[in-house]
Amino acid sequence: MTNDTRFWHPFSDMGAVGADGLFTLARAEGVWIWDTRGERYLDATASLWYANVGHGRAEIADAVHDQLLKLDAYSTFGDYANEPSERLAQRLAAHAPMDDARIYLTSGGGDSIDTAAKLARQYFSVLGQPERVVLLSRTNGYHGTHGYGTAIGGIEANRAGYGPLMEHTALVPWDSLPALEETIQRIGPHRIAAFFAEPVIGAGGVLPPPDGYLEGVAAICREHGILFVVDAVICGFGRLGEWFGIERWGVTPDMIVFAKGVTSGYQPLGGVVVGGEIAEPFFAAPGHFVRHGATYAGHPACCAAANANLDILEREGLIARGRELEEELAAVLAPLTDHPLVREVRAGTGLLAAFELEPAALAGGLTVPQVSLEMRARGVLTRPLGNAVAVSPPLTVQRAELELIGEVARISLDAILERMPPLAARA
Repeated sequence: MTNDTRFWHPFSDMGAVGADGLFTLARAEGVWIWDTRGERYLDATASLWYANVGHGRAEIADAVHDQLLKLDAYSTFGDYANEPSERLAQRLAAHAPMDDARIYLTSGGGDSIDTAAKLARQYFSVLGQPERVVLLSRTNGYHGTHGYGTAIGGIEANRAGYGPLMEHTALVPWDSLPALEETIQRIGPHRIAAFFAEPVIGAGGVLPPPDGYLEGVAAICREHGILFVVDAVICGFGRLGEWFGIERWGVTPDMIVFAKGVTSGYQPLGGVVVGGEIAEPFFAAPGHFVRHGATYAGHPACCAAANANLDILEREGLIARGRELEEELAAVLAPLTDHPLVREVRAGTGLLAAFELEPAALAGGLTVPQVSLEMRARGVLTRPLGNAVAVSPPLTVQRAELELIGEVARISLDAILERMPPLAARA
């Protein structure tokens, strides 16, 4: 073995991890991270798209500490409740773009996707339409790695090697309304329960929706009685300048899946916002027992973290930052469009962006992780995604820090180009 760590890292090739030593982080503050050697790095991805209020917020840590001393944890199955979870649900429902919303809490995004999928199928079962079980989703979409999430995910590498996946799912091209309509007609609207979509595809490459696409999806789903489920795990809590992201298209979905930014990562928490019409059969009268739920759903300390995080988002006006900074982020990355190693820059819809590498460079031996490592060596942490490098800094990032991201990206690409003579000659 190349290393002796006992920790099996997620999304990793453990045969390669640690071969040259682990990259071990020690502390964080604001938009900055320090490793165990004392080196400082700009967190240009808000960790895994989630550190929206930045790192080191004592207010959130204190809220968790105080809650642990008061009521550390207890199940919320049946009629059991706690004050932090009830308060959080009330606040999230008030911000939801649908009427009379209800909040189903989970441990994270993957849990929440599975919850939304099961609720969609059970909703139609309760209505006497048990044949409506098919779940539609988009190519390039990422919906976590749980059972339903893996099955409806549109990144093929994340689906490969696991054998048969969940049945009754179908993928459609991520940017085509005609393809969605054709798929619905081919399968039969009477068999389809829900369509899942991220407002801006995140892990699949940072792909903003074509003009009119999300509005068209909502109309098609409404016409055929299909539930429209928005996956806002990455896009929520200010990343797109709105509470759940989807609001900027004026669309009202049936359910919204959330996680990440709801606590800014300080504690693991997720959930599903369920519109009143979908929740009504389950709330109107006894008789519909939903046998689903996470052990830590409504965990009081996690909800205390979320409430403190929401306080910061509201008090500091951070929800709007996704819109306020989107053009600035696009501007600092725009010069990369002229770089010989870059195919295109995708930016301008929220505080997230990606620059995709040239296919010829990739064919010539360049790898996306190589670019991220070059940037890391120069003090900026980014995320390799397929053929692109992604950035999505905390909402507290300043202009000078955004400029640093663009500068380090350019310098890193230049350094790679100089070391790859065939690529340099071709350029």
